[in-house]
Amino acid sequence: MGPHAPTEGSGNKSAALLLGAWLCLAAGVGVAGWLERATAPMIAGIIWTLTAFVLLACWKVPLLQRWTLTVDLRWLVLLHLTRFVGFYFFLLCSRGELPFAFAAPAGWGDILVAVLAVLLLALSKARNWRMLIIWNTLGLTDILFVVMTALRLGLEDRQSMHALREFPLSLLPTFLVPLIIVSHVLIFFRASRLKSSPPPGTITL
Repeated sequence: MGPHAPTEGSGNKSAALLLGAWLCLAAGVGVAGWLERATAPMIAGIIWTLTAFVLLACWKVPLLQRWTLTVDLRWLVLLHLTRFVGFYFFLLCSRGELPFAFAAPAGWGDILVAVLAVLLLALSKARNWRMLIIWNTLGLTDILFVVMTALRLGLEDRQSMHALREFPLSLLPTFLVPLIIVSHVLIFFRASRLKSSPPPGTITL
């Protein structure tokens, strides 16, 4: 065990507790139906406010700052397996609960990013920081496109995006989407630091 192992372990536990509390709060908000009357701009505002708050906490709170600098990058990539939720978008679309204009691009985009995350993790023995950057850029572009598409369609027809205001998909704007955006930012930050640290062409995931 290295000298930083106890601190890293403590950071992992603290991060897990904070994420668990956040998830429970987001689930409570969704089950209570507090988002059902929210407008599209309000949902977008929730996403960006939570994203900014978490990034600020990772920058200013010492424990979280240390965690973001030491957490195994595989955990940040593993988070993106949740983007297989794209299949659920297609199911809701087939039921008429989500518009095709959202389900098709958002669904396929998320599924592609999730599949590439699996490949990135599976190929960890031949890891290259450039692969991580390319995947991360694709993933961030996709999630930003999803957010903007949801906002645009919500402005055109508020009721068409009602599924995103109801549990369980209410967890997307109140928990998962901000967390995914934050993870992309942290991966870019970590990759930029690690680029010159290991031997050329390698990165520790």
